[in-house]
Amino acid sequence: MKIIRSPKAMMAWSHELRRAGLTIGFVPTMGALHDGHRALIRAARLRCDALVVSIFVNPTQFGPKEDLTKYPRPISKDRTLCRAEGVDVCFEPTTKSMYPDGFQTTVSLPTIARRWEGEARPCHFSGVATVVTKLFGIVRPHIALFGQKDFQQSALVQQLVEDLNLGVEIVIRSTVREQDGLAMSSRNVYLSPKERIVATTLYKSLRAGAEAIRKGIADGEAIQMMMAQIVKQEPAMTIDYLAVCDPRTLEPLSLVTSRTVLLGAVRLGSVRLIDNLTVTAPAKQT
Repeated sequence: MKIIRSPKAMMAWSHELRRAGLTIGFVPTMGALHDGHRALIRAARLRCDALVVSIFVNPTQFGPKEDLTKYPRPISKDRTLCRAEGVDVCFEPTTKSMYPDGFQTTVSLPTIARRWEGEARPCHFSGVATVVTKLFGIVRPHIALFGQKDFQQSALVQQLVEDLNLGVEIVIRSTVREQDGLAMSSRNVYLSPKERIVATTLYKSLRAGAEAIRKGIADGEAIQMMMAQIVKQEPAMTIDYLAVCDPRTLEPLSLVTSRTVLLGAVRLGSVRLIDNLTVTAPAKQT
């Protein structure tokens, strides 16, 4: 496995493979890799000739009071996982190389980013959109894989690629969960043993909302209140949002449609957890 740190060297490597007619797959990450990332890497490995995984803790998507400085960076462990999964290149740019002196361009998607995570974390999605655009320009992949756990981010990246004609096929893979249902996340390591038990409450609330939809309940506000009641049973949890949304626009739904996404974000101690479930409503009887 090659380790490339320079964007120019990464571009040169990709240029040679493209000239040879080889397909490049890409999994962008911020490191602290877990089995959710492993699933993305394995899926990508099956769909390309050469596979690049980037490890870059992007400062522009962190707010001033967020956990940039303490975000886990176990680079040796991450490289071991990548080697074991047959990754061809681990792209590890520095902040200076990604945002050199004089850098001033940003990318924003004001409509899809205005609610939920975008409202809770101002400027977050501008940072995401900018770094993804840069990474696509540097790695020049044919296909890139993202996880559904960050549902709004996935929707944003799909819109970004469509709007800017970036020519990258985006594949969204299902959320990988622990045995008790907790969505895998690099930030789960911050949970205390007691918080780790409580953390599954968010998933339980989303499952309750999904089950209500499958039973024919269509009132979006009633479903949202049902999910909130479950979370509120845990006094250690604070709700940022629980929402019943259109899966493409992420606008809230007063009545569920044939395809609906349930979004949730809560705070548990110093940790912020996000999760989602997509639900297919039962067909209406004629």
